Amino acid sequence: MQITDNIQSKRNGTRHSREYARDTLAMILAGGRGTRLSELTEWRVKPAVPFGGNYRIIDFSLSNCVNSGINRIGVLTQYKSQSLIRHLGKGWNFLNSKFGEFVEIIPAQKRIKDEWYEGTADSIYQNIDFIIKHNPEYVLILGGDHIYQMDYNPLLAFHEENEADVTIGCIEISKEEAGSFGIMAVDEQYRITRFEEKPDNPAVVPGKKNRCLASMGIYVFKTKKLLELLVSDADKEDTAHDFGRDIIPVALQSSKVFAWPFLEETSGRPGYWRDVGTVDSYYQANMELTGGDAKLNPGNPEWPVHTAPAHCPPARFMTDENGWPGIISNSVISAGCSLSDTRIENSVISSGVKVRGSEIINSVILPDVDIKPGCRIKNAVIDKGCTITEGTIIGESRKADNEWFRVSGTGVRLVTAEMIEAIRYRQEKLFIPAAALQLKKLNQTDYGLAAGG
Repeated sequence: MQITDNIQSKRNGTRHSREYARDTLAMILAGGRGTRLSELTEWRVKPAVPFGGNYRIIDFSLSNCVNSGINRIGVLTQYKSQSLIRHLGKGWNFLNSKFGEFVEIIPAQKRIKDEWYEGTADSIYQNIDFIIKHNPEYVLILGGDHIYQMDYNPLLAFHEENEADVTIGCIEISKEEAGSFGIMAVDEQYRITRFEEKPDNPAVVPGKKNRCLASMGIYVFKTKKLLELLVSDADKEDTAHDFGRDIIPVALQSSKVFAWPFLEETSGRPGYWRDVGTVDSYYQANMELTGGDAKLNPGNPEWPVHTAPAHCPPARFMTDENGWPGIISNSVISAGCSLSDTRIENSVISSGVKVRGSEIINSVILPDVDIKPGCRIKNAVIDKGCTITEGTIIGESRKADNEWFRVSGTGVRLVTAEMIEAIRYRQEKLFIPAAALQLKKLNQTDYGLAAGG
C-alpha cells in the first residue's frame, strides 16, 4: 500500500476533535521581504500583498488557524510591516480576549540580542518569552505567505497519535519540482529519515518513482522540544538559524520527526497549496481563481477566508452612450468596482478599480487602480493605486514593455505606480529630483501616505 493511501485510511478512522487546537499556540512568520516578487514587495512585506480581489496573502494562514479553532496567534513582523500591521488592525481584531483569544502583532524588537531576526528559527527564539508566557502544549509554526485552505486539526491529531516531537506538513510534488523545496525521505510509518533543502537527487515517496514530499513550511512542535532546539541553535556560530537548514536536521538526530502529507479529505489527492514567491507563481495563483473549476474557494461558507472589510459599495456595471454593456467573462469582480463599456476576460479585478472603455485580458488588477479609456491590457499585474493613462497598451509587445515595465520569464508584465510616473516624466521631458519621485511613489502605494490600507 502506498504511503498516502496508508495515511488516508488512518484519517478516515480517526475522529479529529478540537482538543489539540485549544492547547496550541500558532506563530506566523510574516517578516520576510520576498525579493522574488520584485517591485510588489518594495514597499510592503510579502504577506501583505493583495490577492484574489479582496484579500491579503496572510489572510489564508490566519483563516486556517481561526477555522481550525486555534485562537492564540502571534504574527512576527520585520521588513516594511506598516501595511501588514494596518491590515491586521482593521480586519483581525474580532477574537475575544476575555477567553484568551488573540491575534497579536510581534514586531522585531531585539528582545534577546542586539540583532534583528537572522533566520526563521531566530525569529522564534527572540520571542521565546512569548511562548513561555502562554505555555501551550504545542507550537504551530506557519509561513504567512502561502495560499491554501487547511484544517490543522488532523495534523495536530497525527502529531499526538505518533507521540512525535516534530511533525512537518508536506505536499506531494513531482521530482522535477523538488529542487525548489525542502524534501523529506520517510519510512512506512511516515517518520522522516532524511531532510534536504533543494536537493539535486531528491528522495521519492515510497511506491512512487517520480513523486516527492516537499515541506510546506508548516511545523508542529512539542513546546519543550522546540525550546530545547532553539536554545541549542542560538548558542552555535556555524548556523543560519533556519528551521529547514538547521533545526530540523538536528532534530532528526535525537527526536521523533514525522511527515504529514496534506491530502484532500474525500479524494485523497494532494491538497491545493501554492507558494506565491515569484511574480509568475503569484500571477498563476490569481488566474486559478477565474475558471469555473477553481480548486480554491475563498467564499466557501464552511471554510471562509476572513479579511479586513473594504467598506466599498457594490460593484457597478454601466453601459456606454449607445447602451453597450461591455463583456465580462471568467473573472473575479470585487466590491467597489466601477466598470463601463469594457471587456474583461479571465482576470481578477480588485476592490475600488475603475475601468472605462478598455480591454483587460488575463490580468490581475490590484485595488484602487484607475484605467482610462482606450487601454488594452493583457497578461499583466497592475499594482495598487496605479492610474493607467488613456490609450495605454500593455502586453502586446515584449520589446516595448521591457523598456518600461518588469517582464517575467513567462511574459507577465508587472506595472507599478513608479513605472507609470517614469513614463510620464520621460514623455513630457520633465525633470524631477529622485527624492520627490520617491515621495510621489509613497503617496500612490500600499505603504502609506494617501492610499491607506
